Amino acid sequence: MADAKPATDFIPPPPGDSLGHPRALWQLVHSEFWERFSYYGMRALLAVYVAAQFFALLPEGEAKAQAALTYGAYTALIYATGIFGGFIADRYIGYRRAIVIGGLLMAAGLFLLLIKDLQWFLLGLSLIVVGNGLFKPNISTMVGRLYAPDDVRRDSGFTIFYMGINAGGALAPLVCGTLIGARFGYEWGFFTAGIGMLLGLAVFQWRIARMGEIGRPPAGGEGIARTLVVVLGALVSVPLVYLLLNQKALVGWLLIGLFLALTVFFIASGVRSRDKVQLHRYIAMLLLFLAKILFWGMFEQAGSSLNFFAKDHVDAPFDFTVFQSANPVFIILLAPLFAWLWPRLEARGVNPSIPRKFGIAVILVAIGFTSLVWSIGNLQDGNARIPWEMLALAYMINTMGELCLSPIGLSMVSKLASARDTGLAMGAWFLCTAIGNFVAGAVAAQASGGALGGIAQYASTYSQIAIAGFAFGAAFLLFAPLINKLMHGVK
Repeated sequence: MADAKPATDFIPPPPGDSLGHPRALWQLVHSEFWERFSYYGMRALLAVYVAAQFFALLPEGEAKAQAALTYGAYTALIYATGIFGGFIADRYIGYRRAIVIGGLLMAAGLFLLLIKDLQWFLLGLSLIVVGNGLFKPNISTMVGRLYAPDDVRRDSGFTIFYMGINAGGALAPLVCGTLIGARFGYEWGFFTAGIGMLLGLAVFQWRIARMGEIGRPPAGGEGIARTLVVVLGALVSVPLVYLLLNQKALVGWLLIGLFLALTVFFIASGVRSRDKVQLHRYIAMLLLFLAKILFWGMFEQAGSSLNFFAKDHVDAPFDFTVFQSANPVFIILLAPLFAWLWPRLEARGVNPSIPRKFGIAVILVAIGFTSLVWSIGNLQDGNARIPWEMLALAYMINTMGELCLSPIGLSMVSKLASARDTGLAMGAWFLCTAIGNFVAGAVAAQASGGALGGIAQYASTYSQIAIAGFAFGAAFLLFAPLINKLMHGVK
C-alpha cells in the first residue's frame, strides 16, 4: 500500500506543465530561492559578527563560545516555530497568507540587524524567528500539494525545490558576505539579505493564479478576521522569543517539551484514525525524526564552529565566508547525480530504503569530520592552518550525507503524514532541525572555546562527533528493516 491518503484529498493545480512539472512548482522554487538567499546570507555572517560586535571584551575563546550559543539558540528557534506555523496554516488561514505574513516579518527583522545594539539585534532576530515559522514549513507543504499521492513526479519535484533552496544558499554568502559584508560592514550584508526576502515575496505573489486552489484558507477562514488574529499573535510572540534568546538554556527544555508533545499528538492521531497502517507510519516517522536530530547536530557546525575554524585555521586565498557557499554549491553539483542514482539502483533492486539512507547520511558526516581530524594531525603548517582543499573536501562529504537525508525526508514526511496533519508534520520535521541546531550550538561552543584552545580543541571535538556518527549510523542501518516494515510500502 503506497499511500493511505485517498485521492479525494487532492485538488490539482490549474492545467499546464513546464519541463514536466506543474508551472506553480517553478514559482515556489524561485520564491524559496530568495527566502533562502536571505537566510543563508545573514547566517554566513551571524556568529562571527556577534562575537566581534557584542562579545569583543571577552577572551577570544569565550567570545566565540557565547556567539556559538547565540547562533545555536537562534537557528534552533527559527526552525522550531515551524510547528506553530504549519498548524496555523493547516487549520486557520491557509498556506498563502501564512507565507506572506511570515516573509514581511522576516524582512523587518533583517533590516533591524543594521542597528549596532545587542538588544535591537536580538529583537531583529526574534522577528525573523517568528516570521520564518509562518513561511518555511508552508511553502514546502505547498510543493507537496501540487502532486497527487501516487504521482511519480513528487520526489523529483522536491529535488528541484531542494536545488532551488541551495542555489539561493550558494549565492547568498558570496553577495552578502564576500561582496557586501567584507567590504562595507557585515550589517550591510544583513540589509542585502532583507532585500532578498522582499524579492521572494514579490515572486510568490506574481501570477499567484497558477496555484489555483492550493494554499487558500480552509473553510471558514476566508475573511480577514483570522488573518488579523494571526498577525497579532505573531507580534505578541516576538517578546517571548526575545526572552528565549536571552535565556538560551530555556530553549533546550522548550524544544524537548515540544518534541514530546508532538510525539503524543501523532501517536494519538494514529490511534484516533483507527487505521493501523497510519499509526505504524507515524511511529516510523518519529523514529526517522531522531535520525534527523542526530544528523543535524553534527552537520550544523557549518555556520558556527566550522566558520570560526575557516577564519582562524584554514589557509585560503579568499575570504573565509566563501566556505559558507561550499555546501549549497556541492548540492547543486551532486543533487542531479543522486537524483539519477536512486532510480538506477531501484531498477536493479539495490536502492537503499529510506531508513538506510538516513543511516548512510549520518556515517558520511562522520567521515567528513574524520577527514578534518586527519588533516589537523598531518597537514597543519607552522601557523596552525590546514590547506583549504581539506575543508572543502569535508564539506563535500557532509553534503553527500545531506543528500541522503534532507530531500528524501521532505518527500517522506508528505507521504507518511495524513492529509489533515501534513503542515504540522512538516513543522515537526523542521523542529528536528531546530533540536539538532541547538545541540550543534552547544557542540560548537565547546569546539571554539573549550579548555584545550586553538586547533587542538577543534581536533578533539570533531573526533567526538565522528565517533558518535559512526556508532549511531551503524545502529540505524541495523534497525532499518524494522522501520521500513512500519512504513507499509512508502518509498
